Amino acid sequence: MTDEIVPAATAEFARTLGPEPDDVLEAMDAQANEEGFPTVGPAVGGWLQLLARMVDAERVFEFGSGFGYSAYWFARALPVDGEIVLTEVDADELDQAREYMSRGGFDDHARYELGDAIETVDDYDGPFDVVLIDNEKHRYREAFAAVREKVAPGGVVVADNAMTAGPMDFAALRALVAGESVDTDEHTRGVAEYLDHVGTDPDFETVLLPLGEGVAVSHRTH
Repeated sequence: MTDEIVPAATAEFARTLGPEPDDVLEAMDAQANEEGFPTVGPAVGGWLQLLARMVDAERVFEFGSGFGYSAYWFARALPVDGEIVLTEVDADELDQAREYMSRGGFDDHARYELGDAIETVDDYDGPFDVVLIDNEKHRYREAFAAVREKVAPGGVVVADNAMTAGPMDFAALRALVAGESVDTDEHTRGVAEYLDHVGTDPDFETVLLPLGEGVAVSHRTH
């Protein structure tokens, strides 16, 4: 389904032009391919790294980290005293994330939080320069509300799966975003509600990056 939305040739070309992965990222990609684990992929990973560099990110918070794939890309752009908070409900995946971050020399940057990311963010003061939203799709808007006031002016909120993921219906998503009323699943509806909400927030400017499974990038302008 993803290849129908973002052609494989486009994704591969973007990957070719992006930053080179290191040995650890190649191992993470191999694990994702072997297990069918959904990561943002190297084309989007390169964008995450670049976005962090562009905003001179010092602190990053992730709603949903899996085994640390996106966190690793972010970490490559952080200064020596930077911080990234990884959150995950699966203890085994969080342990794998710790192992990969350590192998890359980024363990000192990372804080690992096991549990619900929306509850975890309450334990942290802002500001965060970059926020990744990649938790349950029907809770995207809830995640944004929980972190909104902690996003630094000039910072960015990045939401993965802005076009597709698993059971999401892209045609229904497009219809909902266009203001039509359609019957669809909670994942599709949740992403549509998030895009509408963040897209009308006066303090954020949002654009879509049509790579991977779609990435919505919202820049805090005030």
